[in-house]
Amino acid sequence: MRRGGTVLAAALVSVSLCAQQSAPSAKELATRVDFHYNSLRSLRADFTESYQGLGMKRTESGTLLLRKPGRMKWEYAEPPGKLFVLDGKFAWFYSAGDPQVQRVPAKELDDLRSPLRFLLGHTELERELNHLTITPAANGSFTLSGEPKGQENRVARLTLTVTADGAIEGIEIEETDGAMTRFAFTHQQADVPISPETFRFTPPKGVPVVNAPPPV
Repeated sequence: MRRGGTVLAAALVSVSLCAQQSAPSAKELATRVDFHYNSLRSLRADFTESYQGLGMKRTESGTLLLRKPGRMKWEYAEPPGKLFVLDGKFAWFYSAGDPQVQRVPAKELDDLRSPLRFLLGHTELERELNHLTITPAANGSFTLSGEPKGQENRVARLTLTVTADGAIEGIEIEETDGAMTRFAFTHQQADVPISPETFRFTPPKGVPVVNAPPPV
């Protein structure tokens, strides 16, 4: 029994050491995220967006399209008619029935979707987040968490759920007022053909365009 127990203990130690060796550091995983998205030309995914805070709670869903350089489109199935488009120059916000379209210069965008903008260019995740940490997550994935630069007055912490090869499965955004927004991405398709015209937004007839104020 002693010999068998010794062998079992040695095996468990070996497995533990292998697991520790195979788990990446925060820097290593951030580099994998960089490589994954720097290699992409386009991406299509289904998304679920949930928000809880300020006495409100809601869940929305739809389709996300990304295309380099600098184009992004969130088309909502629930609620239907809601749309967010980043055409490389401006970000456009509109929901069916709204009295106006909101427009913001891309360089001034201070929206909770903005963490995904770094995926549309040359990604350097370590430069996007301060105090980057890593923890294990379900199904062999990991979470990368840090404080997003340039949004300190609004966002306290940004957490990415990432596969071992660097694909982002989810984003959690904790705001300084305690509100929490979560995005989950499924059915991801890399480098699918997406026409640049997909990201052209034309305001509905008779609906005025309002230039939203720059972020504070």
